[in-house]
Amino acid sequence: MSTLLESIFSVEFFFAVLRVSTPLIFPALGVAITAMSGNINIGLEGIMLIAAFTGVIVSIYTESLMLALLAGVASGIFFGAALGYFHLKLKADIILAAVALNFLASGLTIFLLIVITGGRNTSALRSLTFPSFHIPVLRSIPVLGPILSGHNIMTYVAFLSVFVYYVVMFKTPLGLRIRAVGQNPDAARSVGINVDRVKLYALMISGVFGALGGLYLSMGYVSWFSRDMVAGRGFIAVAAATMGGNLSFGTLLGSMLFGLVNTATIYISSLDIPSDLVQSIPYLATVIVLAIYSARNFAPRKRKAGSAHHPENEHHEKKP
Repeated sequence: MSTLLESIFSVEFFFAVLRVSTPLIFPALGVAITAMSGNINIGLEGIMLIAAFTGVIVSIYTESLMLALLAGVASGIFFGAALGYFHLKLKADIILAAVALNFLASGLTIFLLIVITGGRNTSALRSLTFPSFHIPVLRSIPVLGPILSGHNIMTYVAFLSVFVYYVVMFKTPLGLRIRAVGQNPDAARSVGINVDRVKLYALMISGVFGALGGLYLSMGYVSWFSRDMVAGRGFIAVAAATMGGNLSFGTLLGSMLFGLVNTATIYISSLDIPSDLVQSIPYLATVIVLAIYSARNFAPRKRKAGSAHHPENEHHEKKP
């Protein structure tokens, strides 16, 4: 146990936390931007899976990292737009449409893997990977340098995306429209804002974030694609964004909290504990955190509603 604690409070552990948090930050931002528009995109699980597959296959057959990146992002935009089409144009329930998208992504990637490679993963094929990057000045700082320097470049893109999300949402006309549509679509419509178009834009941007997360998983975290490799990260991202109030910094902290839990799970797996129980820890943590978050947000409203009808307030009411 002492060895485990020493490992957890080590530089390597916190380095791993940033690495594991990266594929959660991207989809969490995607969830946040759709939530700001009045929807919640739970289809990011499928979008990440499609982008991860697309990036690996394109990189294998073109040997171009840039083409793989563009193809993966394009697949995320396409499926984000497809979700918007079914929800906004055909009036399908967005939750059901997103669930269908997740099932489609799982089945489609398995089918295409078998057709293209003859197996259920691409580990036998060499895939290009995004490079790691050492920050010259930062790497020489004791303790902090080894934690923050030397990560895959997509990790730095993830943290940069948090800042981009803030700028887009709070410093641009598009962000203002997205927030207006999410808060009061009727009022937004009354001043000439095309509500459906703004929601479609939010879903497409969400697809970009989800695609970047999927690309990191298959071309940064590892260098291959396997069946359902996203492993619930798209759903955990929903909890991370909800915890953070769909705000940039809050969403980052929520993602890193779950990244911390996932990293600790990896270290705990070295103990004599059943593997099934260890693998369930991130999902149990998700349920517990959401339950606490919901309880804390429900309690003030309940007390407020109760105080409105308190007998002490009756003398303030005017009789007709």
